[in-house]
Amino acid sequence: MAVRVGVLGATGAVGQRLIQLLEPHPDFDIAALTASDSSAGKTYRQAAKWRVDSPIPGDIGEMTVTATDPDEVPDDVDLLFSSLPSSIGSEVEPAFCEAGYVVSSNSSNSRMAEDVPLVIPEINADHLDLLEVQRDERGWDGALVKNPNCSTITFVPTLAAIAEYGLEKVHVSTLQAVSGAGYDGVSSMEIIDNAIPYIGSEEDKLETESRKLLGEFDGAELSHNEMSVSASCNRIPTIDGHLENVWVETEDELTPADAAEAMRAFPSLDLRSSPEPLIHVFDEPDRPQPRMDRTVGGGMAIAAGGLQETPFGLQYNCLAHNTIRGAAGASVLNGELLLENGYL
Repeated sequence: MAVRVGVLGATGAVGQRLIQLLEPHPDFDIAALTASDSSAGKTYRQAAKWRVDSPIPGDIGEMTVTATDPDEVPDDVDLLFSSLPSSIGSEVEPAFCEAGYVVSSNSSNSRMAEDVPLVIPEINADHLDLLEVQRDERGWDGALVKNPNCSTITFVPTLAAIAEYGLEKVHVSTLQAVSGAGYDGVSSMEIIDNAIPYIGSEEDKLETESRKLLGEFDGAELSHNEMSVSASCNRIPTIDGHLENVWVETEDELTPADAAEAMRAFPSLDLRSSPEPLIHVFDEPDRPQPRMDRTVGGGMAIAAGGLQETPFGLQYNCLAHNTIRGAAGASVLNGELLLENGYL
């Protein structure tokens, strides 16, 4: 029997992508949609300004949207996917967890909390057991798991693939698509014929989340990876797909050929939404490119290429679809991991 799930913040861009991914999913059955008070009581078709590249599923369009409140969500919903703004998520998500709901969240609040697992399943699935610590410390019957920022998800899998060489210093420069800012995030007059070399708080997310993701969990505490990470973030006029330039210094010698082999061989997981391979490595020096490669692996794989030696260590480029792998798809994948590990 499919697990009954809900979507918090269902009318937003990530909420819409969640619905697109969840509606055909054999393990999940959408049973609740929440949004702002102004949308509550409307059908989803009335409440959502649909912008995803497929029609609203017919049965979803006629579902009634409720307020984002634990009292408004049916008790038999086992899992909630959250795409709430962090300012709202910081207040609402703990309330749902206290009420007994398990929440797989894309929102940025609490990602760095010591007892909240920040998870990319193929990279650090064992960190999910931090939920036992979380429940003990907070007294929750529910639980809260986070997926990282869309730009963090793009480069961390490539680092995990070469971690055996000893990660010491990492610099990443991002070229991020406008969809990462939401539909109203960047005006056309700002971004057309332009690039914006600043995205508020984004650099800190890459620098801190990456070290948590690649840290070690001993069953009681999580220690962060000791590599140093610096980031510079740029918004460019592509619609979807975050392209990143990465420089890595390692303790042991790492050639481009070694790195390519390690990335190609890095294992995926036997979860429905996890792609095979996880990292698609291009031999061509001018790949990956957002328009051509953002949907590799159904939008859930990481694309890499342009591997070369430089005076600053190994340099390469990587790319991920920011609203699929980097947001909604990451939350769905964490939901699958929660299901497989008996948390639902």
